[in-house]
Amino acid sequence: MKILVADDHKLLREGLKPFLRELADDVVILEAANFQETLDVAANTQSLRMVLLDLSMPGMNGMHGIALLRAQHPKLSVVILSGDSRRETVLGALQAGAAGFIAKTISGAAMVNALRLVLSGETCLPANIADTDEAETDGPPPDATAGDVAPPPSRLNGLNGRDREILALVVEGLTNKEIGRRIGLQEVTIKAHLRSLYRRIGAVNRAQAVRITLQSQ
Repeated sequence: MKILVADDHKLLREGLKPFLRELADDVVILEAANFQETLDVAANTQSLRMVLLDLSMPGMNGMHGIALLRAQHPKLSVVILSGDSRRETVLGALQAGAAGFIAKTISGAAMVNALRLVLSGETCLPANIADTDEAETDGPPPDATAGDVAPPPSRLNGLNGRDREILALVVEGLTNKEIGRRIGLQEVTIKAHLRSLYRRIGAVNRAQAVRITLQSQ
């Protein structure tokens, strides 16, 4: 399995290698120090499975770089590795085509677990996006499990205007309290509405609902 680590800090690239080798016995780790090198390595490497991409490396140009890399290599899993894990940054990366987002502040072991999620077809998100989910769900809905894949876009067609409005605010990164203030409803009402929404679109939690919504746009 070939993985490209694209970051302008050599120390970070070297530090990631022992953890990446835990993903499989046959891991081959490639390196790039800027975005142009990233494009060159990706273009000249057969069967490249994943790129760990630094958002602030030279030549990256933010979300445009993600979109360009995904356009040239649609089957490549692009995982952002960044010190900036604000909601708008994370959601922007997902909209540009990233398969996951890892904050540079997490441990090596946590990074390995996150990358295993991506390799299994799931989306990995930092804690500030994902850790609010447990408070909003009493557990997986009867027809969903943690391993469910996103449903096709047509699954959102049955939603009404209020449903879509709330989902749009979730994608923007608003909390339940902020959503309630925006549309004039109590926080507890928003929580209940979201539980119903998750069940209807086949999402287990907030992070998966965001992914389903983005994939439907």
